[in-house]
Amino acid sequence: MTLRLGSIVEVLGGELHGDAGLNIEGLSPLETATPQHLSFLSHPKYQSQLAASKAACVIVAPSMRAVALLRGACIVVDQPYLYFARVTQLWKKSMAQAVRPLVHPSAVIDAEAFVHPLARIGALCVIERGARIGADTELKSRVTVGENCVLGERCLVHSGVVIGADGFGFAPNAGAWEKIEQLGAVHIGNDVEIGANTCIDRGALQDTIIEDGVKLDNLIQIGHNVRVGKHTAMAGCAGVAGSATIGSHCTIGGGAIVLGHLVLADEVNISAATVVTRSIRKPGHYTGMFPLDENAAWEKNAASLKQLHSLRDRIRALEDKLKTLEQP
Repeated sequence: MTLRLGSIVEVLGGELHGDAGLNIEGLSPLETATPQHLSFLSHPKYQSQLAASKAACVIVAPSMRAVALLRGACIVVDQPYLYFARVTQLWKKSMAQAVRPLVHPSAVIDAEAFVHPLARIGALCVIERGARIGADTELKSRVTVGENCVLGERCLVHSGVVIGADGFGFAPNAGAWEKIEQLGAVHIGNDVEIGANTCIDRGALQDTIIEDGVKLDNLIQIGHNVRVGKHTAMAGCAGVAGSATIGSHCTIGGGAIVLGHLVLADEVNISAATVVTRSIRKPGHYTGMFPLDENAAWEKNAASLKQLHSLRDRIRALEDKLKTLEQP
């Protein structure tokens, strides 16, 4: 398929410098773009790639207008990355879509579940008793929605997701474990996207809550009774233990862990592979990784870390001795 460059600007806006009649045959990063592709420059540090790019046209910020014009055609917008995201949406809408049923014949939907007539249910999905799926929500193949769980409108749930499995709750009993029945459900708001093979556990007594606009990557674990605030995004392999509360507009990097019962304020950004061991009440960017090093050096540093407690006590003792010596 192709889209005329001028038609893209007509729909999405922007300041076009170049031939509006040029046909765009694909979207591509700067370094691999061909003379038939539309690309974008998201950050000035990549402007060397801009100069060398063979793209037919490049989306740039106003500060990059002059540099882009030296190379060729460009679309000037305030937020190039956001504009490119909208171009991808326009491109997908323009692609020919195969006609298929809203509910795949292999899906299993309980008679007491409710699926909105405008929802789309993929192959081999299972929707259990009392579950509710809102308008324009799409479940890809092999999604399981447990009993009494709710998904709002315009959600996108990718293959293999399990919503409403039992939370991990057991009471010790004479060296064994006694199951705590998980009596809550999962409540997911509107415009939520959930990546492949992510699991969201049902609450033990109250519901696990995923608020509007949350974006979850693949292979994420959300424990029971967790609450995730609006428009928070989590990258792949992150894990949130039970009863943690994460605020709105947060980001959780790939492989990061949030321990149970902690609270993260709004607009907290957690770096990849960080383990959050305490509540964070102030917005900001937090990192808790031990730096990568050659193994021999890492072992020496790790050994030193084990001595920090005793070193701290020795320093305090020395400070107390100095204070004593300084007294008249």
